[in-house]
Amino acid sequence: MPSDTLTITDNRTGKSYTLPIANGAVRAMDLRQIRTSPSDFGLLSYDPAFTNTASTISRITEIDGDRGILRYRGYPIEELAERSNYLEVAYLLLHGELPTLSQMDDWIWQVTHHTWVHENVKKFMDGFHHDAHPMGMLISTVAALSTFYPEARDVSDVTRRLQVVRLIAKMPTLAAFAFRHSLGLPYAYPDNELSYTGNFLNMLFKTTEVKYQPNQTIERALEVLFILHADHEQNCSTNAVRSVGSSQVDPYSALAGGVAALYGPLHGGANEEVLRMLRSVGSKDRIPEFIRQVKDGKAKLMGFGHRVYKNYDPRAKIIKRMADEVFEVTRPSELLPIALELERIALEDDYFVSRKLYPNVDFYSGLIYQAIGFPVEMFPVLFAIPRTSGWLAQWQEMRGDPEQKIARPRQLYLGAGQRGYVEIGKRDEPPTGGG
Repeated sequence: MPSDTLTITDNRTGKSYTLPIANGAVRAMDLRQIRTSPSDFGLLSYDPAFTNTASTISRITEIDGDRGILRYRGYPIEELAERSNYLEVAYLLLHGELPTLSQMDDWIWQVTHHTWVHENVKKFMDGFHHDAHPMGMLISTVAALSTFYPEARDVSDVTRRLQVVRLIAKMPTLAAFAFRHSLGLPYAYPDNELSYTGNFLNMLFKTTEVKYQPNQTIERALEVLFILHADHEQNCSTNAVRSVGSSQVDPYSALAGGVAALYGPLHGGANEEVLRMLRSVGSKDRIPEFIRQVKDGKAKLMGFGHRVYKNYDPRAKIIKRMADEVFEVTRPSELLPIALELERIALEDDYFVSRKLYPNVDFYSGLIYQAIGFPVEMFPVLFAIPRTSGWLAQWQEMRGDPEQKIARPRQLYLGAGQRGYVEIGKRDEPPTGGG
């Protein structure tokens, strides 16, 4: 018997089945042969929230949660954050290899020359109420782009590549417009002489100056944050993009699904929850009491622990160093001392260490965004901009997978059996018969 197999004995029938193991996994469809009778549909696997189910084979992002490793296409996140820039990382995710000099020049040119949006997109965004949440505006506007580019329904490679460039180029523009709309400011148009992140800062914060010059420290900080958030395997929003995209809808509609998933507080809003927690603690002298409440289950320690990482999130280490540089050129955060003390305690206290509750990417990113001048409502929007390249890389991979069918999970039905319809006037009458 081959060693890469799994033998299962069904105690209901006494029969044994040998299933092949490939890449450390058993195919769920192989379970269908396990049945109690010919009419039995076959055994299903039950996995709420996909905690132990691989829905795809991917070659984009590798995570080793036990060792705290994150790699894009094989490249360690630490090296990319230190030596690369966001557009180069986006190219890597989408094409599988780092670009040559000529490829990089062409890539930057393409993205740069698609940053502008149709004037009717501005009119569309003007229709939102003045206090509309920027993330709600972004979801709607990304979906609306499919009506501006109806050719996006074409699945040919040439058309697909054009939509990829458009989305990466226009996402910062849409995000900046949503930000300025919430402040009642006129929209600032792209300045294509600036870098990707420099241009984004220009569209966010330009006022009366003829030429906006971004602060280099903040520009680099955004570059690093964008790299760290570019992709993260099969998370909630990526799964949403793949699931929606499996119907062969255009990429704008698929990515709108990803943005919507990112809107939730358990995903893109996690760093906002960290700030709320730090504000609720208020001062360092109140930390011991807060820690007691956490241990008693009366409070939550936000920004610690991760569904995948059971070690220190490698992105958190990079962000912590970046935070120090940002705070040197911005107003010092009154919450930073509280954050540092909470981190120190969590890394030393056996209660947290035994539960592998290490700081994650959200713990310091919110403090950085706040220091730069973003309101908390913009935090998930800032997540969506860089994650666009990862979503698109995953969408491309999904579209090129010959095994990919339209997503259609099974269910275990535990509801009522067949029942006869009762006319509405008789539903309140007591049952007849018996005695």
